[in-house]
Amino acid sequence: MAKNIIIIGIGRFGFSVAKTLCQLGHQVLAVDVDENRIKVADGYVTHTVQADTTDERALSQLGIRNFDYVIISMGDDIRSSILTTVLCKEQGAKYIVAKASDSLHAKLLYKTGADKVVQPESEAGVRLARSLVSENIIDYLELSEEYSVHEIRIPKIWVGKTLAELDVRAKYDVSVIGIRRQNEIMVALDPTEPFLAGDIIIMIGSNDGFTQICKLKS
Repeated sequence: MAKNIIIIGIGRFGFSVAKTLCQLGHQVLAVDVDENRIKVADGYVTHTVQADTTDERALSQLGIRNFDYVIISMGDDIRSSILTTVLCKEQGAKYIVAKASDSLHAKLLYKTGADKVVQPESEAGVRLARSLVSENIIDYLELSEEYSVHEIRIPKIWVGKTLAELDVRAKYDVSVIGIRRQNEIMVALDPTEPFLAGDIIIMIGSNDGFTQICKLKS
């Protein structure tokens, strides 16, 4: 199921997350105070808005409570990221993911309302470690402590089988939201169409389920 996600702060990290989530079929609103950054993001995401999210009135107009996830990617501007986090929490944000520049910043973000805090350089190290110990994983994005988006090489035992036959949602508590096949991403999936060797599967769901899937041989 497609999620409604707002990303505040469209620097390199925020733009990358916004673009990827949109490619995965989710509804993404990109927000930044910088008009130039908004122009860059326009065309890659569902909607863009130029706004100062440290202004309570401007933030209220975005309808924060209507989004499944609020991603605050303003790690280089500590004051703005903390104030935006506080205001988003006050306005009923369901789940806040915030970018931190260091461990102290991360602690402050947790104390002011963030549900999850990421430090990109540290996360990059984790992704590298996971890719080295699991041949299946190409990339992943954590959404919470329990759920994430994974991009994996198709396990050999899935080749030639269909989504209906594999029933991954029931077995692993994950959903296939896309297939990357020969540099083309397909999101309108036919549950009766068999997977092909070389397919890259994009899935969202339970981290426990992904652990089981990644044990299958690619």
